[in-house]
Amino acid sequence: MVYLPLKTNQMFQIQKTLVSEDLLENDFVCNLSACKGACCVDGDAGAPLEEKETEILVDIYSRVKPYLRAAGIAAIEDQGAFVKGDDGEWETPLVNGSECAYVIFDEKGITKCGLEAAYNDGATKWRKPVSCHLYPVRTREYSEFTAVNYHQWSICSDACSLGAELSVPVYVFVKEALIRKFGAAWYEELALVAATLKAAEKGSESNKK
Repeated sequence: MVYLPLKTNQMFQIQKTLVSEDLLENDFVCNLSACKGACCVDGDAGAPLEEKETEILVDIYSRVKPYLRAAGIAAIEDQGAFVKGDDGEWETPLVNGSECAYVIFDEKGITKCGLEAAYNDGATKWRKPVSCHLYPVRTREYSEFTAVNYHQWSICSDACSLGAELSVPVYVFVKEALIRKFGAAWYEELALVAATLKAAEKGSESNKK
């Protein structure tokens, strides 16, 4: 069932989630040729991990290791396949406080994910942390609901520009990841909310004319 809309902080409810309207109102398409994958390098923390994902990282490490850089391997074998961040949550380890230890670079210096490279080759059946797959969407678990927000970061300005040029809303860009996280039925409800709000906006504009 879709609940339209809980206007507190411009969020609406779908099942047991509270979703920010920012996912519908902003456009986004990753532009790796412009940003070089800076989101995997900048910042002071690794990628957020779910509890079950920490076990997966340990289990698949031997199969992922051949895809990683020497610096990443050293960081993982020194710190572990995952670490606890300053906020008390699990995350991926970093190389010298910079890029994620699972990051690799292509010949153009663009960051790639070693976990995803192993997955694409069939070495593992797990693509990468769902937080990475979802970005720029961030989720936060609470006792009664999960908050689903759009994380706006200056290094993604090129992605915002490309998204606007192609008219691709955030929620459409991360469709596959949202379905992975919440399921197809949840996403169908989200798409219905988006269509309903868009129709309401068009109706409002028509009335003004």
